[in-house]
Amino acid sequence: MGASLSLVPVLDYFARREFLAAGLRPNAATLPYPDGGAGATCTVHYWAPPGEPKLPPLLLVHGFGPRATWQWRCQVGPLSRHFHLVVPDLLGFGGSTYPSETAPPPSEATQASTLAALLDSLPGMEGKRVAAAGTSYGGFVTYWLAREAGAGRVGPVVIASSDLLKTAADDRGFLKRAGEGWGGVDEILLPAEPAAMRKLIELASYRPPPRVMMPDFMLRDFIQKLFTDNRERLVHLLKGITVGTDRFQVTPISQNEVWPWSNAVAVQDVLIIWGDHDQLFPLEKGFAVQRSLNGSARMEVIKKTGHAPQLEDPARFNKAMLDFLLSAHKPEPSVNGSS
Repeated sequence: MGASLSLVPVLDYFARREFLAAGLRPNAATLPYPDGGAGATCTVHYWAPPGEPKLPPLLLVHGFGPRATWQWRCQVGPLSRHFHLVVPDLLGFGGSTYPSETAPPPSEATQASTLAALLDSLPGMEGKRVAAAGTSYGGFVTYWLAREAGAGRVGPVVIASSDLLKTAADDRGFLKRAGEGWGGVDEILLPAEPAAMRKLIELASYRPPPRVMMPDFMLRDFIQKLFTDNRERLVHLLKGITVGTDRFQVTPISQNEVWPWSNAVAVQDVLIIWGDHDQLFPLEKGFAVQRSLNGSARMEVIKKTGHAPQLEDPARFNKAMLDFLLSAHKPEPSVNGSS
């Protein structure tokens, strides 16, 4: 009987409902695939309000794992009251596809280039400055997008739980924290057995559910729906990650510019958000990222959270984001329609 019970469609339904309640609608755009040669295309699935922006645009970029609706479900409601949200599935995740059989996997640079093309393709968005926030792997992509597009196109920027300075030594540290018996980081990040899925949840969470709430049959269902059915694609995507190599160099990004539609100035360029109990990317790496940006980024540590503070303590995460973003631009009451 347990094998027939699946929570994945239920969780997916509630996540989608949060997006719909925030005024977002699903859509898709076919765009050139930057690494695929002449004529190669990709499809980007995204959520956004219909029509041209009436509020400042804000791009939300998810991490490696479930689709965007799962990872940003606690943010879209509060943020949509102040911003025109654009929430894509990155290439290879959710409903977004690329020619994986004939083209190399997308790097962070490729993902960023595709997001820039997506933004330019949306109604009233071409050339418009966009604030951006990315979590974990999505932070790699967001950083690359902001640096390459420049301050006139992207900013201010929020980077959450994203070790831009990750190295092989960090992977060894991760395996040490996981304990003995693991052959590699991929064995945990792409779990094939309940023990690996349970370990991933334990490492990613400050307060993981008790074991009785994570029976093996339930974990097998999550593994099947989220990993096994997509394993070949996810392995391909992991091969495209360049962070930690000489292809991903971290340099400061400056975002102190005037918003195009007002005289407000972005008083903070980058906000870094980190959970104090993150075991995937420990807190000290967050401060290292801050130093790599010449110390100019603001650092917000959310206590009693792990790798996904936006889900473990959405109230504090949302407040940190809104305080930062609204200090850069306060929507005009006549546009927002509320105080």
